[in-house]
Amino acid sequence: MTVFDPATATATYLATLDAASHARATAYTQGGHWILLWTTLVGLAVLMVILRSGVLVRLRDRLEARGIGPLRLTALVLGLSFGIEAILNLPWSIYADWSREKGYGLTSQALSGWLAEYALVSVLGILFTVPMGVALYALIRRSPRFWWAWSGALVAGAFTVMMVVAPVLIDPLFNQYKPAPPGPVRDAVVALAKANGVPSDRIFIYDGSRQSNRYTANVSGLMGSARIAMSDVMFKKDADIPEVRAVVGHEMGHYVLGHVWRNAIVLSLLAVLGLFLVDRLFSFAARLLGAPGVRDLADPAGYPVIAALLLVLGLASTPVTASLTRIGEIESDRFSLERAREPDGLARALVKTIEYRAATPGWLEEVLFYTHPSVGSRVRMAMDWKAAHKAAPMPVILVRPDQVPQ
Repeated sequence: MTVFDPATATATYLATLDAASHARATAYTQGGHWILLWTTLVGLAVLMVILRSGVLVRLRDRLEARGIGPLRLTALVLGLSFGIEAILNLPWSIYADWSREKGYGLTSQALSGWLAEYALVSVLGILFTVPMGVALYALIRRSPRFWWAWSGALVAGAFTVMMVVAPVLIDPLFNQYKPAPPGPVRDAVVALAKANGVPSDRIFIYDGSRQSNRYTANVSGLMGSARIAMSDVMFKKDADIPEVRAVVGHEMGHYVLGHVWRNAIVLSLLAVLGLFLVDRLFSFAARLLGAPGVRDLADPAGYPVIAALLLVLGLASTPVTASLTRIGEIESDRFSLERAREPDGLARALVKTIEYRAATPGWLEEVLFYTHPSVGSRVRMAMDWKAAHKAAPMPVILVRPDQVPQ
C-alpha cells in the first residue's frame, strides 16, 4: 500500500509548470516589488509638480475673492488636484498597469479599452474622494487638535458604503454579470452556499477576461448586495467542479469569517495612526516639498502635502497591510478545505495562479510583499489536510462550454 506523502504531492503539483514558467513568474513577482517603489516615487514627483506650480493656491485665492464658502472651495480645489494627478500619472500607469501586464500575457485588453476604463476609474475616484476630502478638511477646521482621532470613523463609514454599493452600482460599469446558468456549476455553488449561510440566490459569472487573464472569483457586497461572482477566466482555463467548489469555498470563507469587518477596523486604526503622523509632519513636509502659498494644514491647497505623506506612509506600511490580507487568505484556505473538502481541487486552482505569483519566495520576501501566502505553502497546506483526513480525490469533471454564459 502506497503511503501518501504531502511533500511529494506538493512537488508534483508545482512541477506541472516547467522551469521557464516558474522563472517568468518570479521575474514578474519581483518586478512588482519594484513597481511599488517606483509608483511611490512617480506619485511624489507628480505631487511636487502640482505644489510648485501654485495652481491650487491661485484657484483658492480666486474662490475666496468670490466669497465661495469653505465646503465648496475645498471640493473645487481637491477636484482640480485629483484631476491633474490622474492626467500626470497616466504615462506611468500605462506602463505599470497595462504594458507590463500585456508583456507577461496577463491581459488581452487593448490600450483603447484600458484608457477608457482608466478615465472612468478617475472620474469615479474624484466623485468618491472629493466628499471624503471635504469631510476630512471639515474635521480639521472643527477640531484642529484631534481631527485625526475622528478620521477612523470616517474611513470605516466610507469603506462600508463602498462595500454595499460597489457590486450594485460600480462593478457593472466595468463588466457584464450574468446569472450562472443551470447545471453542475450552479448546483455545486448553490449547495455550498446554503450549507455555509451564504446568500445562494445571487450567483454570477462575469467577463473578467476583458481586463485580466487571472484566475479568480469573489464573494462581495454586504447584506442585500452580497453575491458570488466567478470570472470567465476560470472556465477558459478548464476549471473542473472540484476546483470551482474549492475556489468559491475560499471566497465564501472571507464572507463567513467576517474579514471585511476586521479589515475595516484595522484600516481605520491605520488611518488614525497615519493621519496623526500627517498632523505632526505636515509643516516639515511642506518645507521639504516646496509649497509656496500654502498656509497650514487646514488649507486645501496643501492637499498634495498630505497625499505625499500618505504615499510614503502607505509604502512603509506595506508589510502590515500585506500581512493582514495574507492572514485572511490562510484562514479562507482552511475554511475551503473544511467546508468544500476539495484539497486537490484547491491545489489545481492554486497552480494556475503561479503565472502572476511566484510559487516559492523567500520567507522575508513573502512577509514584506505578499498579500497571499506563497502558492507552494498553500498547496502544501492542502496536501497536509488531505493526508490528515485521508481524503480521496474527487473525480475531475470539466465544465462544458454550454454551462458558461457567452
